[in-house]
Amino acid sequence: MTETKPRYKINVIKTRCKGCTYCVELCPRKVLEMSKDFNERGYHYPYAKYPEKCVNCKICEYTCPDFAIFVTENKD
Repeated sequence: MTETKPRYKINVIKTRCKGCTYCVELCPRKVLEMSKDFNERGYHYPYAKYPEKCVNCKICEYTCPDFAIFVTENKD
């Protein structure tokens, strides 16, 4: 069984994130989770725990009040 790479990449601008968790709570596929690490402002930020589940709905992108997250096609 070969592992397929995720079709989309979830990009997080860690320094912009204020840890509101909207993206994590509203993701219909439960792709995101909050990191245990802190950004330079002292907030936990999201990361893609299950990137292979992303369908590019961009709800995370649309709901982020700080424009700290966006989705792109994975060209790697």
